Amino acid sequence: MSAIELTTALPDLRARLTGRVITPTDPEYDLARVVMPGGFDCHPAAILRPANAADVALGIQLARQTGLPFAIRSGGHSGAGHSTSEGGLVLDLREMKAIEIDVEQRTAWAETGLTAGEVTAATGAHGLAVGFGDTGSVGIGGITLGGGVGYLVRKYGLTIDNLLAVELVTAAGEVLQVDAEQHPDLFWALRGGGGNFGVATRFKYRLHPLPGIVGGYLFLPATPEIIAGFMAAAEAAPEELSCIINVMTAPPMPFLPEELVGQVIVMAMMVYAGEGEAAERALAPFRALAEPLADLLGPMKYSEMFPPEEGDYHPTAVSTNLHIERFGQAEAELILEHLNASDASLRAAQLRPLGGAMARVPAEATAYAHRQQRIMVNLAAFYDGAEDKARQTDWLEAFATALNQGDHSAYVNFINDEGPERVRDAYPPAHWARLAAVKAQYDPENFFKLNQNIPPA
Repeated sequence: MSAIELTTALPDLRARLTGRVITPTDPEYDLARVVMPGGFDCHPAAILRPANAADVALGIQLARQTGLPFAIRSGGHSGAGHSTSEGGLVLDLREMKAIEIDVEQRTAWAETGLTAGEVTAATGAHGLAVGFGDTGSVGIGGITLGGGVGYLVRKYGLTIDNLLAVELVTAAGEVLQVDAEQHPDLFWALRGGGGNFGVATRFKYRLHPLPGIVGGYLFLPATPEIIAGFMAAAEAAPEELSCIINVMTAPPMPFLPEELVGQVIVMAMMVYAGEGEAAERALAPFRALAEPLADLLGPMKYSEMFPPEEGDYHPTAVSTNLHIERFGQAEAELILEHLNASDASLRAAQLRPLGGAMARVPAEATAYAHRQQRIMVNLAAFYDGAEDKARQTDWLEAFATALNQGDHSAYVNFINDEGPERVRDAYPPAHWARLAAVKAQYDPENFFKLNQNIPPA
């Protein structure tokens, strides 16, 4: 079959599907095909909006019959463009949003059309939480399967460290319940191996009591001394405090002086998982580094760290990810040198001190292996058009090379369309071999390949 014969197959699919099928003739098609990152303007042959796991199995069956490219979308944030396909089929899970919270057992079953912000708001209503990333509109499917490094990483570990079970539809159309007892090798692979093994339709999470936090944003001047001091304080802080430090050009914000816009500043996103005097003591060293440009830290609900985002925000950017082991004034100076050498409208070096709970999990326990790395770094720049993209890519590669300290590992969720060797960087050799063996068992034909792909052994 082909895209032409898909037209014949769709009436039967519509009759059997509980959910919806959207095609180019439908009025909502142009809105439905949009993904979050800019630069991807694909026109799928059909977009399937399943209502349940049985619908997902029907979508897989159709994709196998037609041989068309098959993209899976949870929140649509894939920087590699894997959430869509030109002329293919898109399985868009965004209407699968059921959530069941067991307050007494502190667990939640959540369907993978939900976003991180939606799950956080629902669990927060009961004074409970599970950590995801730092963006509320990200779908829980992609961030969970890749690992999940976010605001609670030092206190409660990665998202996968709180994953208890997965409902998964395989390439053969089987609906499996996967956990530590049922399909344990597959459960290991799903915790960091990405979307290589099937379509996750539901996750069961362990929840933690978190009635409130002290957190928000702290803006500081960007000097080598302040950046290095911030990183030292973040690594020395109690595990309740997780920080994401952005050394970046200041965007227009109502609380920043207009003359700062476009200048390099420090914007830190901070969450202390708790309240009271202990939180204030933990935050004091950061406030003491310099007179803040703006101090938006304070008591709040954890869900307030995920404000609603503008739906028409689709930035075009190049980025890369790496790990480093040491950070001092020399590294801070290097970052400022490279940021000041670029003319990108927005450019940033994002620093994430790790450690804490995530580092106490053995590296071999999950497919995500970077348990002992101290600092995760993301480098990024906006671009405008193909020529500018090439220039900013050159700048980015030079920046990453200068900052690299010999560790070529990467976090799979922050890899873009960078080729198969870069995907290998996300996993040590022993992890890669085990993942390839699991892939061979559950997807021997590599049906699920529109992802950061792990071919079957």
